[in-house]
Amino acid sequence: MTRFALTLEFDGTPFLGLQRQTQGPTVQQAVEDAARAITGETVIMHAAGRTDAGVHALAMRAHVDIQKDITPFRLLEALNALMRPAPVAVVACEVVADDWHARFSCTGRSYLYRVANRRAPLTIEADRAWLVGKPLDEAAMHRAAQMLVGSHDFTTFRSVHCQSASAIKTLDRLDVRREGTHVLIEAEARSFLHHQVRSMVGCLVLVGLGRWREEQIAEALAACDRTALGLNAPPQGLYFVAARYPGE
Repeated sequence: MTRFALTLEFDGTPFLGLQRQTQGPTVQQAVEDAARAITGETVIMHAAGRTDAGVHALAMRAHVDIQKDITPFRLLEALNALMRPAPVAVVACEVVADDWHARFSCTGRSYLYRVANRRAPLTIEADRAWLVGKPLDEAAMHRAAQMLVGSHDFTTFRSVHCQSASAIKTLDRLDVRREGTHVLIEAEARSFLHHQVRSMVGCLVLVGLGRWREEQIAEALAACDRTALGLNAPPQGLYFVAARYPGE
């Protein structure tokens, strides 16, 4: 049995999320079905994170265990060939130690949220950014974001369906910057709660629009109450960017 680490890029638009479901197509199903066709084996994919419907990934790490004698290059090529036309690509594949686990060995995860801050509707970026037509104050958003950095009880920014044992998480970085007509929010932590990034982004956009005072971010955090949440950002602007592992 050989363990292969995969780096996946995908457009989440047609999927119900990363994790396999019975109701419709998922990224996990696309990879596992292709792996089964290649090897004749029942292959289970484990990923560094779980993304919702409509969320994208630039470099999601995952792993599969395969008995068939196959090189990483051949596996990569075969997976990509068989997953077409699904918008999923294996951009890297390598053999790793048997005790390397895409989820449990991961020591850090990074997300990017893209806000298109313009009046005109989206064409090329439709389903790949959140369109906010009114001007955003990205400097105020960044100042407010720093109130969330550190170890806190993030109950306010947690989905009611979150399965994490604790709402206490340590947010290592939450930066807001502008690139032309786009406001970009970058978040880094060891792990995140379900909807945490989208919930933080939604409230920061309220600050940027002037609908919330900057201090209201801290007040919402301190409330530890989901009803104190101002807005949950849509999934289309969210991207899983990277997963970090010891020694890499």
